Amino acid sequence: MLIGEVARRSGVSARMLRHYESLGLVRPTGRTGAGYREYSGEDIRRIFHIESLRSLGLSLRDVARALDDPGFRPSGLVDDLIRQTQERIAVETALLTRLRRIGAAEPAGWEEVLHTVALLHALGSESAGKRQRAALASPEAGPLPAEALVEAALGETDTNVAGALRWAVARSGDGALEPLAQGLASPVAEVRERAVRSIAEIPGEQAIVLLRTALTSPDGTVRRHAALALGAAGADEAVPTLVDMIVEGANDVDAADALSALAGRPESADRIATALVARLAHGPDASPARRRLTQALADIPGATATRALTGLSHDEDPAVALTATYILTLRAAR
Repeated sequence: MLIGEVARRSGVSARMLRHYESLGLVRPTGRTGAGYREYSGEDIRRIFHIESLRSLGLSLRDVARALDDPGFRPSGLVDDLIRQTQERIAVETALLTRLRRIGAAEPAGWEEVLHTVALLHALGSESAGKRQRAALASPEAGPLPAEALVEAALGETDTNVAGALRWAVARSGDGALEPLAQGLASPVAEVRERAVRSIAEIPGEQAIVLLRTALTSPDGTVRRHAALALGAAGADEAVPTLVDMIVEGANDVDAADALSALAGRPESADRIATALVARLAHGPDASPARRRLTQALADIPGATATRALTGLSHDEDPAVALTATYILTLRAAR
């Protein structure tokens, strides 16, 4: 079969077939009387073998080794090809992500594109100062895509930069909530905490809905941050978790402040006081929790809290009794 016919049937150009011949990969078995290359069936099978191996990403040198070296073992080469392919995919994925983020910023001109690219580079900088300046950049020069800000916030370990990024995420509004919701489902505890803290700083009903979901998280840290934010927003469903925090001594002062803020309505005050009293367990190990619960009752108005404090003023734990008595004195003076 002449070279032109081989090229048509194999899909390999005549020029590439000549290149293969120059490299010694495949040589036509014979020549016609006029001196034209003539390929045998075995030559054509070798061409198809070459193309199959090239489709896996092998270089022509590796193809020659695979076909001609009896001692060649493919496992190591395949592992290298897998690694190289993964690296290419990672590079292409990073590029695709960057392009999508630039598109999400809806740049009006190339100056805004360049500005966004510069800020994205700064967010990935090893310098905490550069990351913080990028987070605090004025949106007038071109906003940072919410997804990029969330990714940076979820991965930030520097306290100051993290605060700046949460502020920037909050400035993005509801557009940041979807990637933050994904952060709540992360297998990494630190990422979940950063996600719920960022959500807590976003105003609006959609953020409240997401915090209500976080309130049912198996992660105690996520539940506590959600409860504090919901308490500040006036959401009564945070009460059980806030009471748990006081019993456990986890951010108990903040939890007591949140309960106090929720107790502004008489019906809420009685419900909160009842929830606190219900956790007044007895026993030597219960004393610290009883003291914290007693202190939490101090800022809960209403008859239910007053009755509880009156009973606690005679508590077997002197510290609890003294605290309750002092609180009752302050309440009587109001």
